[in-house]
Amino acid sequence: MVFAKGKKIRRIGIGEYYASASPVIISTLLGSCVAACLWDPVKKIGGMNHILLPGKADMKHFNTPARFGVNAMELLINEIISLGGRKKDLVAKIFGGSSIYPVLTENFAAGPRIVAFVKEFLSLESIEIINENTGGTDTRVIYFHTDTCDVFLKRTVSSMGARLASQENEMRRKLSQEAARLADIEWFH
Repeated sequence: MVFAKGKKIRRIGIGEYYASASPVIISTLLGSCVAACLWDPVKKIGGMNHILLPGKADMKHFNTPARFGVNAMELLINEIISLGGRKKDLVAKIFGGSSIYPVLTENFAAGPRIVAFVKEFLSLESIEIINENTGGTDTRVIYFHTDTCDVFLKRTVSSMGARLASQENEMRRKLSQEAARLADIEWFH
């Protein structure tokens, strides 16, 4: 069952992450974005992020670090460690990365690029991917149980895909505007 008695549900959105040492269900809605669920099976500590873009934030995007892959992964790992987890024990499950814009080829679609980034990052950090559900054209709602690493996945109807695509486009548009505005600032090192 998705909702276990006594567990609170914590919803995260684009660019957010959450981890807990107590039993919690973390939920998010994914289109082309990717969620990495990390879990320490020894300490039973888990967490999840919601990645909008591969790569890392630069000084132009310093206030939105968890939207970017490297930052979101490092923030989540550090949060799990701060709760008592150990990096060497972590395992991962990854979800999302849909091509919700069917007119884009895989070279231009954000989803497959984010999935490739997350897989490479986890490989470089020696974190085993024990399960994944990525790609395709469906949107997904996932529910991650931090104490068991169980993930329940619900595919969403196509109308939600259009709404999610619109939200992701709006977030990317805002980031582009912010980058253009910050480009006018001269940084001194």
